[in-house]
Amino acid sequence: MSRVGKNPVLIPAGVEVTLSASEVSIKGPLGALQRNLVSDISVEREGDSLLVKAANDSKHANAMSGTMRALLANMVKGVTSGFQKKLTLVGVGYRAQAANDVLNLTLGFSHPVAHKMPEGVKVETPTQTEVIIKGMDKQQVGQVAADVRAYRKPEPYKGKGVRYSDEVIVMKETKKK
Repeated sequence: MSRVGKNPVLIPAGVEVTLSASEVSIKGPLGALQRNLVSDISVEREGDSLLVKAANDSKHANAMSGTMRALLANMVKGVTSGFQKKLTLVGVGYRAQAANDVLNLTLGFSHPVAHKMPEGVKVETPTQTEVIIKGMDKQQVGQVAADVRAYRKPEPYKGKGVRYSDEVIVMKETKKK
């Protein structure tokens, strides 16, 4: 069995877990998340922890036990504290402004870019060049951050573009004659 899959998922106080044959739903202070289970996996509750077990000895069941355990741990963390991604805009005139559920970006194009946030994801702009994307679902927050970054990826010569706050851009040297 997967090493990750063997570890139990601890359930903190204030979090409700509902198990059915094909679905797990977790409810916490920030909201509720649901996930369908794979047929090769069984999830059991023991006290204040969840155990993920492979239903058979196949490679797929072994791999999915670790994956499902990680997904359940992310769901528990999401409903308790949530996830966030920070983006930084680098470039002259590059600006961001959050208005309700729309992120307005000025990225050097001839037109402004308006990115509508999906339900369950919030956006903040503490400064004009910082964007913070928050939400319960780790996959959704990461996907929205990747979509915003895709509007203007950092280029390797001057480093201009939208980048993650902890991202390191390796700069290239310009051509010499």
